[in-house]
Amino acid sequence: MSVLWAGRFEQAADPDFRKFNDSLPFDRTLLREDIEGSVAWARALERAKVLSHPECGALIVALGEVLRHGTENPSALLDASDEDIHSWVERELVARVGDLGKKLHTGRSRNDQVATDLRLWTRRAILERQGEIDGCLRSLLALAERERTTVFPGYTHLQRAQPLLFAHWALAYVEMLGRDRGRLTDASTRAAKCPLGSGALAGTAYPIDRARLAKDLGFDAPTANSLDAVSDRDFVVETLAATTLCAIHLSRFAEDLIFYASGEAGFVELSDSVTSGSSLMPQKKNPDALELIRGKSGRQVASLVGMLTVLKGLPLAYNKDLQEDKEPLFDAMEHLSLSLRMVPVVIDGLRVNRERARAAAGGGYSNATELADYLVGKGLPFRDAHHSAGRLVREAIKESKPLEGLSVEEFRHVEPRIEEDVYVALTVDRALEKRGVEGGTAPDRVAESIALARRDLEQRSDKVDRSGAISIREARVEDLDAICAIIAHWTAQGEHLPRSREEVLEALSEFAVAVEGSKVIGCGSLWIYTPQLAEIRSLGVAPGREGTGLGSTLTRYFVDWAADLGIPKVFVLTRVPSFFARCGFTTVSVSILPEKVLKDCAKCPRNEACDEVAMTLDTGAAPLPAAK
Repeated sequence: MSVLWAGRFEQAADPDFRKFNDSLPFDRTLLREDIEGSVAWARALERAKVLSHPECGALIVALGEVLRHGTENPSALLDASDEDIHSWVERELVARVGDLGKKLHTGRSRNDQVATDLRLWTRRAILERQGEIDGCLRSLLALAERERTTVFPGYTHLQRAQPLLFAHWALAYVEMLGRDRGRLTDASTRAAKCPLGSGALAGTAYPIDRARLAKDLGFDAPTANSLDAVSDRDFVVETLAATTLCAIHLSRFAEDLIFYASGEAGFVELSDSVTSGSSLMPQKKNPDALELIRGKSGRQVASLVGMLTVLKGLPLAYNKDLQEDKEPLFDAMEHLSLSLRMVPVVIDGLRVNRERARAAAGGGYSNATELADYLVGKGLPFRDAHHSAGRLVREAIKESKPLEGLSVEEFRHVEPRIEEDVYVALTVDRALEKRGVEGGTAPDRVAESIALARRDLEQRSDKVDRSGAISIREARVEDLDAICAIIAHWTAQGEHLPRSREEVLEALSEFAVAVEGSKVIGCGSLWIYTPQLAEIRSLGVAPGREGTGLGSTLTRYFVDWAADLGIPKVFVLTRVPSFFARCGFTTVSVSILPEKVLKDCAKCPRNEACDEVAMTLDTGAAPLPAAK
């Protein structure tokens, strides 16, 4: 198998070196991202006049075929002997389009290519982990609501300290995971710069519009320095730091429940679905799911430390050491995902022994602080009150009694100011009610915290699932199936002409999609007939999205796109003229359209019984002067 860099060398690589050097066994994970980046690069090369329009189209179609081949036939990647995913894609591409496939790498290096691929993958993985964190938050909030009146012992130094509500314990982990989600957002934001176009280290020699290229790939902007772009793995470190801290929080959560479920505590019982038995001891019910969550945090720490060690002392720019960035990141994301998906299963099946928990909350002299506070209320300085309360605890221990088991006379032997009302102050319920400060465990405060956390989660879901995440962008290879599904739906309704997958793929550069979160919910294309005229085609929204205004938004996008290109007029051929009339289109005779349009109409299967209406709209762009 030839390699991309073989021209400089006379001897073949040593087999052990190949095994040591090759990264395909793990970087095949980046297939989707490598294809996506290659499609965007093909378009960038077309804009730079390196590729012709037919060449770009042929490459995009072939890249789609390569992606489908790799995803539908895993063995094609598993059994391949290529050096890396980039080599595999190029070989498969050349097998389909010949020497044209070799032109795609013009002006591009594997250095900026892999940096781009990994950023794309990381941002997608972060979105998936954030969705899983939200699943954990929903389960924690459901637990808090279910156990909002359950009294539970609080601990410091693993010693009973003060009573609290079990819901308050659940909300502590809501806070931790909320911070973890925010850290992942920060990491994703700094990963949202596009290295493609940086070349090996000095930038590409071709007139690539890197801002447009970054936009095509969903990045915020291109990277600012080519040396930094190809060697930067800060985004990997930041992501690993965020996943590590999240795993540490999950480990603490697991440790708490492991203790609470122990025979010594017995405050909770875990579902059979997340526990296992012993091969020797029939009575055992082991908290395996929680122990694995706790154990997997070690992998996260190792991945972070390993990545930091790889980067320490690396000179600019790219070095092969950076090949060691992927496996730790892939592993960290995979195992954090497993843990995050297990947490709701554990929580949803959890049963709390409320009576035992309440009894424990009132035991262990956990009301000693309440006694000290009571004495402060009687006029003692807190230090003196603390000392007296401690003496009374010692007396109660000697008598083998709880504090509230002492008589008033026994109390007054140590502190004369104590009266009959001391017993009310020492109750668990009173202790909880007094903790009414913001962030405290008082029932009203806990109820407020649950409501606030629930509202924040729902608002974030609204933003992600609805208006906040709906955006319109140019189509990518990954959108192909969704576009074809929308077109097929409206074709079945008689609103669209059929378009095959191959036709859509070949014309993909003409398409734009409306995206909600990561889901394509609408599409359309802009076909340019002349410098003066373009047609909006294949406009449609996903089933269930009718009547939401999305179609109008898509239409305006294509009108603005034509205007940006300097095309003064767009038209549609439609069976729903009322919709386009609301968008500002005017009905015209199809006979005024150019001859090229009429030729296309002649090929239409409905030509003899056409019921479509021609409509046009001025984009506002100044028409080009007539050719002389």
